[in-house]
Amino acid sequence: MVATPIGHLADISQRAVDVLGAVETIAAEDTRRTLTLLRAVALEAPNLVALHEHNELKAAESLVSQLLDGGTVALVSDAGTPLLSDPGFHLVRRCFEAGVPVRPVPGPSAVIAAMSVCPLPLAGCRFEGFLPARAGTRRAALTTLLESGQPVVFFEAPHRLRDCLLALDELAPERHVFVAREMTKRFETYLLGRPADLVQKMDAAEQWRGEVVCILEGAADQAASAAEQQRVMRILSGELPPAQAARIGAQILGVKKKVLYGLASGDA
Repeated sequence: MVATPIGHLADISQRAVDVLGAVETIAAEDTRRTLTLLRAVALEAPNLVALHEHNELKAAESLVSQLLDGGTVALVSDAGTPLLSDPGFHLVRRCFEAGVPVRPVPGPSAVIAAMSVCPLPLAGCRFEGFLPARAGTRRAALTTLLESGQPVVFFEAPHRLRDCLLALDELAPERHVFVAREMTKRFETYLLGRPADLVQKMDAAEQWRGEVVCILEGAADQAASAAEQQRVMRILSGELPPAQAARIGAQILGVKKKVLYGLASGDA
């Protein structure tokens, strides 16, 4: 499993170059992009085969047969570390089932790169990959992620980012989001703010393209979500008078008593 640059070609490791130059076959998500990379590092293309989401099961069987016959194979994605929202899982699993050794060649990763410059607390963070493309299922996924309380790292397509931020503005307007765009490339951009603020910045930009990694702030450093407030106050209100429930709820949730009193008394 060979990690390749997410943008800047100088980020490729010498070990990655050595491995790609030594193997008999390179399995690539997009053979055209991989061929461009090989030419950039002055390597002759070996047997270059496609392995993507549409042919992975069939390609994995063929590659495992080659490996069992003593061949050598390197897997690369379009950019970064394979299997992080990229094809290759079925190949790795088939290799383990067949007793074929699998080794990582570590290197660039958009997830780790974004986390390394993120100014938000990331203890216990969750990697979600790409969110659903459809608005309704994306909103449902965001609701679940917000209720988990964990910081969340996820990918988003540039043409869907604005809608994603608008959904977050409705669900959790005070929760901060860190956006890393085109890391290591010419238009490298980092933004931090509440969803509405980031939408304004996007609208003011001349163009907004390229690969995007988002990091959603965890609830531990913000007031509890509306759903969590309602859940806690429903429990406390069943046992205590409204004023006392609001006072204890404020200590548990880190929310002002007057906000919770409405939930406790049924006025909200």
